[in-house]
Amino acid sequence: MTKIAIFDFGAGNLFNLHQSLLRNGAHTVDIVRTLNELENYDGLVLPGVGNFDSAISSIQKDSISLNAAVDSGMPILGICLGLEMLFNKSEEGILDGLKVLDGDVLMLPKTKVKVPHIGWNNLRIVKTECNLLKGIPQDSWVYFVHSYHIEPQDENLIAAITDYGSTLPVVIERSNLLGTQFHPEKSGKIGAQIMKNFVNICEKNE
Repeated sequence: MTKIAIFDFGAGNLFNLHQSLLRNGAHTVDIVRTLNELENYDGLVLPGVGNFDSAISSIQKDSISLNAAVDSGMPILGICLGLEMLFNKSEEGILDGLKVLDGDVLMLPKTKVKVPHIGWNNLRIVKTECNLLKGIPQDSWVYFVHSYHIEPQDENLIAAITDYGSTLPVVIERSNLLGTQFHPEKSGKIGAQIMKNFVNICEKNE
């Protein structure tokens, strides 16, 4: 009975994400405002809605619980902002990130492309053994809404890239840490498969 928590930064409607997880195999999905009871769940999603500093502020009080979940091997999926928060810092804000992963978050190149980037782009999968992308064909199209992008220090984290002004890392995976720069809950059948893959990863963690 897979039970997944979505952390609510207090910044937006999480209905689509909640429903997508349920449709794709999760038995229980709770939207939570604290991580104090994270040990009761099989996985955690950090959603892609909100502002970097306000999101960091809302989760900092639970940093000990979050770090314990990371260390325990709990699958954690960061989506867009939720992915960016895992890194050291972001040009969007002045607060430090969660520093779970090394690297920075940079603004998209305004001189080359329209910012924010809103729309569909294709994935170039560079790590074929990525569990989050299991069954996803090369050059699949997914839906983006973002103004910033991650720059990991460790290139081995990167599972897929896309081109938007430059080559951008858009899927990462390291052990139990997973992330997408795009919104799988808004990415049709491809996104549904990615959500199903995450639920399957969580099931194995039960």
